[in-house]
Amino acid sequence: MRALILIFSFLLGLPTVNAADKASADVIMFGLFHFSNPGLDVVKTKQVIDVTSKENQIYLTELSGRIANEFNPSAVLAECDPKQQAEMDKRFASYLAGESELLVNETYQIGFRVAKEAKLDGVICFDEREVHWQGEKLMDSMPTLDPQANSEFQSLIEKVTELSNQWHAAGSLKNILQEFNQPEYDEFNKNLYLVSNVVGAGENFYGADATATWWHRNFRMYANIQKAAKTKSRILVIAGQGHTAVIKDFIKTDNKLNLIDILDYL
Repeated sequence: MRALILIFSFLLGLPTVNAADKASADVIMFGLFHFSNPGLDVVKTKQVIDVTSKENQIYLTELSGRIANEFNPSAVLAECDPKQQAEMDKRFASYLAGESELLVNETYQIGFRVAKEAKLDGVICFDEREVHWQGEKLMDSMPTLDPQANSEFQSLIEKVTELSNQWHAAGSLKNILQEFNQPEYDEFNKNLYLVSNVVGAGENFYGADATATWWHRNFRMYANIQKAAKTKSRILVIAGQGHTAVIKDFIKTDNKLNLIDILDYL
């Protein structure tokens, strides 16, 4: 396969990339549901699994240790606001000193645990809060502007919600995290935006504009990952699965980064 790529690159006059030159940093994208269930996502899970139960705390401790010791990250990036970095550093220092318990949030439950085990200074906030998905016009107009797209969109939302509720009701945190990081679930998530992308095509482009805002936010978040990769060679990124599904595609295309599958650790 590589020989064919080199031949086509030569015929087309395209530059080739040597395997040795491709990756400067290994990156794990760990897609998660929000442990505290703030209800901010489009998919509304009735009742998320209790990550503070004895069984789940044992699993999270073992999982964090496995990632820290086997992947050995040089940085942990979490979906928190960079403006909160100083506060996050104080909380991590308090956690290390045994002065505070871990909050019910994936940044603390996984990010802090991995950072401690890997002997890092803390977690790096890489979220983007100034741009976000702007779907108000799309959601208001889709039922009348494009009933077919609306029906498909709502059916997908119902299916994702049903799956999420089933996984959480089954009571296995390990299974939930594995399902959330399957390639099929990533494709399912991204397809939500493509189904609604057609709404208003040729006129107001409400669908395409809404989709663009979501990719805009994720491109900014990815820029923060790229910034970290300039000085860090092994990066664990913790974020909502809606973000990781999109950002994985960026890494697969980026000649400077190498995507490591989180499923190998789950």
